[in-house]
Amino acid sequence: MGLYNFLIVDLNPHSCPADTCGQLPGLVRDSIPAVEIDVQLSTLLPLRAKPSQPDLIFLRPSSPKILPDVVHKLREKSGRCPILGIFCIGWDRPGDVSGAVLKGLDDFLTCPYKKVDLFLRIRRLLELSQKPTAATRAAEIRSQFRLEDLVGESKQFHQAIGKIPLLAQSDTTILITGETGTGKELVARAVHYQSARHGKPFIPVNCGALPDNLFENELFGHIKGAFTDASSTASGLVAEAEGGTMLLDEVDTLSASAQVKLMRFLQDREYRPLGSPRSVIADVRIVAASNVDLWHQVQQKRVREDLFYRLNVLSIHLPPLRDRIEDIPLLAAHFLAQYASQYDRGPLRLSPGALQRILAYPWPGNVRELEGVIERAVILTSDSVLQPENIDLIDLVKSKVSEIGSFRDAKAQTIEQFERSYLTNLLSVHRGNITWAAKQARKDRRGFQRLLRKYSLECTVFQKLT
Repeated sequence: MGLYNFLIVDLNPHSCPADTCGQLPGLVRDSIPAVEIDVQLSTLLPLRAKPSQPDLIFLRPSSPKILPDVVHKLREKSGRCPILGIFCIGWDRPGDVSGAVLKGLDDFLTCPYKKVDLFLRIRRLLELSQKPTAATRAAEIRSQFRLEDLVGESKQFHQAIGKIPLLAQSDTTILITGETGTGKELVARAVHYQSARHGKPFIPVNCGALPDNLFENELFGHIKGAFTDASSTASGLVAEAEGGTMLLDEVDTLSASAQVKLMRFLQDREYRPLGSPRSVIADVRIVAASNVDLWHQVQQKRVREDLFYRLNVLSIHLPPLRDRIEDIPLLAAHFLAQYASQYDRGPLRLSPGALQRILAYPWPGNVRELEGVIERAVILTSDSVLQPENIDLIDLVKSKVSEIGSFRDAKAQTIEQFERSYLTNLLSVHRGNITWAAKQARKDRRGFQRLLRKYSLECTVFQKLT
């Protein structure tokens, strides 16, 4: 293997409290054993003398404000050479750290960092610099993951998925939150297949299905003779995901002891198979997902606070389907085409009444529930146009009343369901005309608009109905 040229651009006049930045040149030289590495250091921009074309740049900026300009100047000098940001003073707010990825960096580390974190990033970024052209890589991604499955035009949805290409550039842990059925695993796969790890495994793990006594064995594996039934060596899920991405779904369901073991792995990226005397360094990106408010779980002492901060470095929140009502017709059409093809049916469409019915429903199961309803309708209907009676929905009013709870809560939920359904049907009838809809409801226009905002109903959605 030939000589590597690394460039350290240190623009931060402050010393590093943990001294990891001071040790950076030595750590970089030791990063790839038995390989000749030339490390150049600069504390000024523009560079006094143009260095040899670097294979990797380490950037230590003084503040978030200067980052875009500095990255731009480095790109002018070094083209698409990977840039790794090293942050310590003044970068302790989550917004600063998350924003760093959005400003042109390929990855970043915050002090104090572990040696293994630096080594893994150097190895990955060097591989990234030797990747094929962008067009070739894009074709590879499209062949492995269909981005068209991420359907939606609403502002909330685009704000969420717009982060995917940017977050895919980093190896930092991501936390994906959202209600059940909003598409968290789909987003995790999109992050993986748009990243430099796209040719490696994507391993989803349902944490809720892992028994507490088997957690360590399932994740880290064991060697022969580690316990009574260990007749042979078995790799764990972490080893299966080597070089790729592991999704920890329902991470909030892990027991206290499992959280401790996961935290230790996240800190050092090292694990020891059961019975083994040696630790193994894992090159795996962790993406966690939860359908509950993890911070609330921390306050309730159900999730460790330090684990929350480890998982929540970068985050994506997926909105519920009821808050992106304009996407419902698009999703319904998408699933109709998908299942019409799967079950060898001709072109299918929803009648205006059927579309009105699905728009009025609040979709507690979100996109997953909508997909199931459309698939069921395609299977059980022989006509090419689906009617309202073909849309089989749960009677939420009855289900809410049957639940054990206070009279006040049951009443509030029933009223909310009625209001949403009434407003949606009214807007459908009047094709989104607020004046006519408010007049029929016998409410003044301003009060009617307040109700629409309460349920995130956009009149433009209904103006498109035919």
